[in-house]
Amino acid sequence: MDVVTGFFDVGIGGEGVGGRREVAAPFVVHGPSGVAIRGRLKGLTAGDERVLCLVSGHLGSLASRDLKARCLAGLDHDSEQWAQRKRALTQESSSRWAGSITKATHDQWALARRGQIAHIQSLEAGIGTITHRLSLPVGEKGTKQAPGGYRTRQEWFAKSRRLHLLEDRLQAVRADRETGRVRVVRGGKRLLNTRHHLKSAQLTEEQWRSRWEAERRFLQADGESGKRYGNETIRVTGDGEISIKLPAPLAHLANAPQGRYVLAAKVSFAHRGEQWADRVAANRAVAYRIHEDTGRGRWYLTASWTIPPVQTVSLAAARAGGLIGFDTNADHLAAWRLDEHGNPTGNPRRFFYDLSGTAGHRDAQVRQALIRLLRWAKRHGLSIAIEDLDFTAEKTREKHGRRKRFRNLISGMPTSRLRARLVSMAAELGITIVAVDPAYTSKWGAQHWQKPLTSNNRKTTRHDAAAVAIGRRALGHPIRRRTAPPPHDRSDRVGHRTVQAESVALEREGNRPRIPGPRTRSVRAGCGENAVDQNAQHRSGRSAEHEPWQQDSLPLSL
Repeated sequence: MDVVTGFFDVGIGGEGVGGRREVAAPFVVHGPSGVAIRGRLKGLTAGDERVLCLVSGHLGSLASRDLKARCLAGLDHDSEQWAQRKRALTQESSSRWAGSITKATHDQWALARRGQIAHIQSLEAGIGTITHRLSLPVGEKGTKQAPGGYRTRQEWFAKSRRLHLLEDRLQAVRADRETGRVRVVRGGKRLLNTRHHLKSAQLTEEQWRSRWEAERRFLQADGESGKRYGNETIRVTGDGEISIKLPAPLAHLANAPQGRYVLAAKVSFAHRGEQWADRVAANRAVAYRIHEDTGRGRWYLTASWTIPPVQTVSLAAARAGGLIGFDTNADHLAAWRLDEHGNPTGNPRRFFYDLSGTAGHRDAQVRQALIRLLRWAKRHGLSIAIEDLDFTAEKTREKHGRRKRFRNLISGMPTSRLRARLVSMAAELGITIVAVDPAYTSKWGAQHWQKPLTSNNRKTTRHDAAAVAIGRRALGHPIRRRTAPPPHDRSDRVGHRTVQAESVALEREGNRPRIPGPRTRSVRAGCGENAVDQNAQHRSGRSAEHEPWQQDSLPLSL
């Protein structure tokens, strides 16, 4: 596992002086801007499920039609076209349903555009790697900074063909982006491709069809402050009663006044239930989404709302008293506590998790590890330092070649999810998160800290040393423990060899303390002159000479 963290210390970003890239300054991570909670709809009748399927299916078809119109408009879309689309949807639903559909359509189109940028960057990285390796002689070895040539002529020929393939793909994607064309699949491209691999997915055609239809439904509504219970379309009262404003074609299904349908099931939120109740009682905006989990055969309601920006502390305040630096790995979090001077204190801590199994199991494992880490930080009142990792460009096929196991290892590391969960959970506990540049943390940590922190009673791993390096960078200290010693004949001019004390540090040239006990044979304990004080030394022309004579300077008149 050492190669995972060590690899990302080099080759990310631009190169700096001496083949090393410039390291970005640490910064305090902002807290979350929204909250989302979920509750199960228990006690739904067969009639309720039928109405939910009809309403969500009708709105889903409108959303598909609107998404098609938005994609056809491309870059020429303007506010007038938006208003036309909304008016067309209002005739078959309502103005509020139309607003929710058009907003979701624009978000999906913008997400596809961001995906195009990421795809272009990935193709450019792959083309650059292949071009560089093709330019080298066959069999030439690479370095830590750049890969070498291909091993055989057959591999060189295969990669030359792949280079033309990637260039054609890049040209097509760039043309789509210039014209504003995007490719979006409502329901998900992965689920669509699963239709051709039902046996490997352990699904029947009926199971896949029900899952596909459930993903393409649409039943979500944005909140409105000042309206009753914060949402006029999907209304949830304080005691959990749910009512839905039916679209115009389905108004005959209403069982309540004003074309509304009240569900027999009620919802309750175990997490943040009091906050949700306060917002509902004050008629503040709350957005809702109702969806079906076909695997479990259950219906859920998700409530979400925005929260004001959390007032983050300054970087100096986050550093006061030290912090905890931790290194993310494929199976555990390696953490170590550091004081304000950058010195490791106590023993390292490791929080293990298992990323095998289902997505729910992996998510629970990550959450449990973060809970233990945050409790440790809360108990000591410390901030947490993390690496600002981005593995999107580091898991490409061309960068690592045949190292498929290594690429799968990188892809399985929950970097984005772990950071998102850490930031949101830390904000609730009032813990500050400091993000640092990941460059060289594992390499320099192992070089400067692994061996000094290893003893007979403590085995320090490469990941523990990386945690120390991360913490020192967050505190503003260099990762390296000492610089190279100065020349012997210029020691006074070059300065101290240690980098722990800066040139502006107070009392770095102060007098040595009086130490009791014998020091030398000629000078008694506590009676020797300080070597720092030049006036206390036996030198000609100094005021502290102990000889009874002192030669006067010759007068100029003689």
